[in-house]
Amino acid sequence: MFAINLDEGAELRLLEPWQAEEFLAHMDRARAAVDPWIPWATRSTDLDSARATLQRFADLAARDAGRLYGIWLDGTLVGGVMFVSFDAAAGKCEVGCWLEPAGQGRGLVTRAVGHLVDWAVRVRGIHRIAWLCRPENTASSNIARRLGMRRDGVLREEFLYQGVRHDTEVWSLLAPEWLARTPADAAS
Repeated sequence: MFAINLDEGAELRLLEPWQAEEFLAHMDRARAAVDPWIPWATRSTDLDSARATLQRFADLAARDAGRLYGIWLDGTLVGGVMFVSFDAAAGKCEVGCWLEPAGQGRGLVTRAVGHLVDWAVRVRGIHRIAWLCRPENTASSNIARRLGMRRDGVLREEFLYQGVRHDTEVWSLLAPEWLARTPADAAS
């Protein structure tokens, strides 16, 4: 089985449709914390819709166009990271994350996304990694900073959430920037 150790008791693994019950239980715990930031949190409210969310990412993975990974802490799914989009031919991808409160404050997302970025750059030859978040989601923009990303700008009123338009910050990291990181950079 595929698993990457993130920290004592925490690991990164694929998150697939057969895990819909576990994913739904996690979404029920996480919804209040992640719903404003992750659009599919609102849509994953029963077993069928949770399975559909996971199937959408499985279909993206089958087309090499995206992937979804869960973060387990002491055997419980507490969040995840993803390639929202992945285009190896164009050399670009977008990464994202979510985390319920039980997993916060341990650097799990930063380490998990670091594994995704490293694989994308070193194995798949991705040149540009994008990160999108709302400006008020400081936890998300802080992760982008810790990964060495730069803020490219703001897409004004780009994201529609519950009938209200919100700005979207665009962050990016280029392969040469990632490869130039020192071991001390990677550890932080």
